[in-house]
Amino acid sequence: MKKTVRIIIGAACCGLLVISWLIVINSKSTAEKQLVLIGQAAALTIDGVYIRAVPLLEEAAGYDAAHTITAENELKKVYLGLIGNRGFSRRYTELLEKQMRRKNVQPDVFIEAADYYLRTLKTKEALAVLRAGIEKTGSAELIALYEDSRYAFEVSRTSYESITAIYKMTAQVQTGGKWGIAGADGIIMIPCVYDKISTFHRDRAIVEKDGVIYAIDKDNNRVAAPHETVSDFGNLADDRIPLLIGEGWYRSTGEFECGASMFEDFGMYSEGYAAAKSGGKWGVIDRSMGWLIPAEYDEIIRDELGRCYAQGAVFARRGDMVCLFSNGKWMEDTYQDARPFSGEGFAAVMKNGKWGFIDTNGVVTIGFMYDEVLSFGQHLAAVKNGEFWGYISKYGNMVIDAVFYDAKSFSDGSAPVLTERGWQFITLVEYK
Repeated sequence: MKKTVRIIIGAACCGLLVISWLIVINSKSTAEKQLVLIGQAAALTIDGVYIRAVPLLEEAAGYDAAHTITAENELKKVYLGLIGNRGFSRRYTELLEKQMRRKNVQPDVFIEAADYYLRTLKTKEALAVLRAGIEKTGSAELIALYEDSRYAFEVSRTSYESITAIYKMTAQVQTGGKWGIAGADGIIMIPCVYDKISTFHRDRAIVEKDGVIYAIDKDNNRVAAPHETVSDFGNLADDRIPLLIGEGWYRSTGEFECGASMFEDFGMYSEGYAAAKSGGKWGVIDRSMGWLIPAEYDEIIRDELGRCYAQGAVFARRGDMVCLFSNGKWMEDTYQDARPFSGEGFAAVMKNGKWGFIDTNGVVTIGFMYDEVLSFGQHLAAVKNGEFWGYISKYGNMVIDAVFYDAKSFSDGSAPVLTERGWQFITLVEYK
């Protein structure tokens, strides 16, 4: 019995050795076959006979052996040589995708794929590849390429005489001397038929036409009208809008229900606060009409829509000095001028005739080097040095070239810019 067991064990060991030897021989022969196929394909590609090299390299790449990656890389070159022929673009990108799915993939594969998509104007696909590569490899080179590419934009076909800053994915636009509402993509939502129009919010805007003021919905239907004589209005936000009735400004709802308090002037609400003027001075009130900042200042800095407050911060002017009120207290530093904070990013401030940027603690984040600027929105800020406007990133790099005659802040992925055609919207491909 023992002898039989020894014979069985010995036979098994011999069998394993034979199998191992066959695997080694087979693997070696496969690798050698790959080299032969790659060599044959190389001879053809030197003569430009790419189409005959394809099956050779596809066979070589199909083996799981030592030269598979080499075969794949040579195959990609052949596919690119045939890229104008039907189906080879798809074969090339499918091979790239196969390589990018591998566990030990190197960053250069993602760079190659992103470069191809950028050259073929497929920016969305390029950015998706770069994001996947960064997540998989953490490559600094991929991050740098992503930063250089992520600000690609598309320009709307429609142009206007004037555009305000974007608010809640819409903007007030003017054409033919009349005002309407367009989406952030530049497509008209409410026709330009009004003498004046407010911001559009919660399915409503306040308009003036032929001296009559009323509210409309997104379908341009009249939905409300005031019962008092309203001679002017501001911008609508949080169902609050300033109305000029008689000699004073009142806070009203979109249904024209007015509060009792009267002011000499009144701004647009943002994050629950608005600038208000009383007794010849400016301050900031909340929704309950309480004073966050007493009316003691010559000016509360507002943007073109009338907003003053964001990220817990407000700029106030007294004489030729602008101060920052942030997180419930006044900061020590002062400025010549400022732009209000937006919902994110940094605010623009001026010192010694030049503009730079600070955070809500007053810390300088980008030095004072610009002739004109706007505060950051969506990690971008419009800046001007000389004749033209462009956009910088939060690192201070110019990421959208200075080619615009005028520009406004980014919001909801878009920004109004002034071109030779008039005011148009640019929209970030990455945002879409």
